Amino acid sequence: MQEKKTHLANQLCFSIYNSNRLFNQFYKKSLKSFDLTYTQYLVLLSLWEQDGQSLQELGQQFGLTSNTLTPLLKRLEDKGYLMRMRPKKERCRLLIQLTENGRSLQSDVEKVLKDCLGNLAPMSLDKAQQMIDDNNLLSAALKKLM
Repeated sequence: MQEKKTHLANQLCFSIYNSNRLFNQFYKKSLKSFDLTYTQYLVLLSLWEQDGQSLQELGQQFGLTSNTLTPLLKRLEDKGYLMRMRPKKERCRLLIQLTENGRSLQSDVEKVLKDCLGNLAPMSLDKAQQMIDDNNLLSAALKKLM
């Protein structure tokens, strides 16, 4: 049996890299009217799921340091979407709380993204969920190698 040559198009890492690049372009275009970056959207998405997270919790969820998250959160705060607060009893802890503008933004963003994602090639919800599950398994396996 002849051994297959290594080709870029046959590499899982390249396929995921390319999909990630295209997703970033898709979200950049889709979120432009909201003046949001993809990363800002992800932070808002996390806060829409669970408001009042700490800086540390957000950092762990995204695998980002506070030095990376702080400027991003500051920009979202400047846009009026969230507040950064230090509890009186825990001054070293920074909590991130959505504002009313941040909460009301959710339905508008979700509508635009739902309309955009609906234009993808026909894909069942089951197939999309299977892809998410497979990607999560891959991520967990890669973390174990780190």
